[in-house]
Amino acid sequence: MIYNSFAKVYSELMDDSLYAKWADYVKKQAPKSKELLDVACGTGDLTIQLADSYQVTGTDLSEEMLKIAEEKSKNNHVEIPFIQSNMMDLYEFGSYDVITCFDDSICYLNGEEELEIAFNQAYQHLNDGGHYLFDAHSLYQMDQVFPGYMFNHKSEDSAFMWSSYEGEYPHSIEHELTFFNWNEKIGGYSVNTEIHHERTYPIEVFVDILKETGFKNINVSADFGTSEVKDDSNRWFFSAQK
Repeated sequence: MIYNSFAKVYSELMDDSLYAKWADYVKKQAPKSKELLDVACGTGDLTIQLADSYQVTGTDLSEEMLKIAEEKSKNNHVEIPFIQSNMMDLYEFGSYDVITCFDDSICYLNGEEELEIAFNQAYQHLNDGGHYLFDAHSLYQMDQVFPGYMFNHKSEDSAFMWSSYEGEYPHSIEHELTFFNWNEKIGGYSVNTEIHHERTYPIEVFVDILKETGFKNINVSADFGTSEVKDDSNRWFFSAQK
């Protein structure tokens, strides 16, 4: 499963200020809502921030991420149910006023058919009038920024190397993540590599699938909902209503 090793360094690498921006975006889009499902919640930082305004539930595919999320919620004295699931399989969940899916997690879906399934699952688990909020990498980010991107990170007992390459499909990317973790048993570093595949689409593709699913009042913006989409916007924000 992806994120096995990445879960350990995910929180260190993320810019904490982004969570406040995501939270503000949600509160502006759905100020009167009560129950919220945070899909692909990762290590729970955003879920915890949203808990002061909503009755939240977090779900993610990675058990490792959810373990960290549970520990963080306890440290913040917040009771949040964290449940493992795939964003294309929400059948065991109830209905919510808001369903969110941020940090470009939707881009991990492989193809338009999987997008259709994920959007349909969100639609089926929203109350009437409920809001579906997600973001996605832009074409500019995927086609111009990511190819050739490299990043290295080092801590006291671990190191991390990130390299990005053009993917197999149009507007897709492959992230090669290599982890070096100190292993006392062997007296050296153990090495583990994960390959993460991401894919995005023109805005019209996202919007058309949302409409076909039954969503209405669809709005697309940039900069956490504070500006219109531009040619060099890195991330798109989608707001749709059931």
